[in-house]
Amino acid sequence: MKVRKISIANVQVNALPKLLDEAKIDFQPIDNANWSETYPYKPKAEFRIAYTDDAILLHYKVKEASVRGKYSKDNDPVWTDACVEFFFIPASDGVYYNIECNCIGTILLGAGSSRAHRERASQVVMDKVQRWSSLGCKPLDERLRETSWEVALIIPYSTFFKHHITSLDGKTLRGNFYKCGDELQTPHFLSWKPIPIEKPDFHRPDFFGTLEFESR
Repeated sequence: MKVRKISIANVQVNALPKLLDEAKIDFQPIDNANWSETYPYKPKAEFRIAYTDDAILLHYKVKEASVRGKYSKDNDPVWTDACVEFFFIPASDGVYYNIECNCIGTILLGAGSSRAHRERASQVVMDKVQRWSSLGCKPLDERLRETSWEVALIIPYSTFFKHHITSLDGKTLRGNFYKCGDELQTPHFLSWKPIPIEKPDFHRPDFFGTLEFESR
């Protein structure tokens, strides 16, 4: 997938969806139900991505049968809520980041080369990520009715705390995008790129897709 470069000078995160509309950045579906025999439910989930001189821009749209935003403290287990995720390898050393965001904009951020022994980001690092949620930021008990929601994130390069990134121009990197809700009424595990293994596991960089950042 090609990732376009745009300018967001003086743009607040809540205006990011409109800016991406104006830039005609297309949505991509998160629709691989890799473990459909056990978890057949497929909410509608999609994302779009762009980047700037110093940040990655993400916008997710979701429509699902129920929604929950129990966790409001960063690095809490947001994957158990209605959650969207971005896993990303920014360099050639095999270290990847997992940025997980629930429906009220609470994020979890970790880094490492495998599922085990991941290092969580400090709150100082987490605070650099600008977030907007269409559902607001207050904790939300599970709503057992169809709900549409969106989140937008501005993720500075400095968020990738194990690396020193100065530019993504012209780079071909790897990543994957996910939608999950481990403790919702109907648990589900969807991915952008397929993960052909027996049990749900998003920590599989061997199945990440390609992200081609525009050459400038």
